[in-house]
Amino acid sequence: MNEEQLIKIESLKSLLVARATGGSNIGDEAEYKVLRRELLENQRIAEKLPRFVMTCRSLAEFWGVIKMKSPNYAGRREFLRQEFDPLLTMLESESRTPSDASVSATVVRISSGYAQETWQKALERRASDPEGAITAARTLLESVCKHILDGAGATYDDSADLPKLYGLTSRQLNLSPSQHTEQLFKQILGGCQTVVEGLGALRNRLSDAHGKGAAGGRPASRHAELAVNLAGTMATFLLQTWEARKVS
Repeated sequence: MNEEQLIKIESLKSLLVARATGGSNIGDEAEYKVLRRELLENQRIAEKLPRFVMTCRSLAEFWGVIKMKSPNYAGRREFLRQEFDPLLTMLESESRTPSDASVSATVVRISSGYAQETWQKALERRASDPEGAITAARTLLESVCKHILDGAGATYDDSADLPKLYGLTSRQLNLSPSQHTEQLFKQILGGCQTVVEGLGALRNRLSDAHGKGAAGGRPASRHAELAVNLAGTMATFLLQTWEARKVS
């Protein structure tokens, strides 16, 4: 689906670049209207399209906007690049992450709509809102841990942080390194624990969950993609382990 949307958006952008630089053709007007209508029908895409796409129903109307943005072709191309870049980056990021569908299929089995909504937010914000994506990634893991602990009848402090929740969950699932004697398993499970602790630290340092001082850093989309992918992988592992234990 993202590949199809990417093609449509790139086609729309090309039409606009052509009109902005004097290279449009006779059929461009009709093609613009079709692409615009199809993209606006997708609410998630429509929310991230440049505002002038929402307001300009024709290339003629767009010309009235673009000619005021820059007196030269180079300036107009750069304006359009900047306007479309967030949306294209988001879709490209989603398209190159094959684990998304697998995680989504696992998370949807949780009865909590909140967990599903949180995962969707994490996916959608990786490129456009890295701070929000990192926050959502940690929240997803917290929700998964609480889901498993609730199902196991275990008690926990609702305000416990992610490392604490994961520690309780891993013990319930026999995934704590201390519960194993074979070095290979201890090493792998210790790595999982380190990943979760790292996600907590990344969220505290780079997400939008806390205020920042003058020296506070801002995450890039690659940081968000790493956090979301790691959180999704760990959430899937925990949920699949929990389901396997219930069956046995």
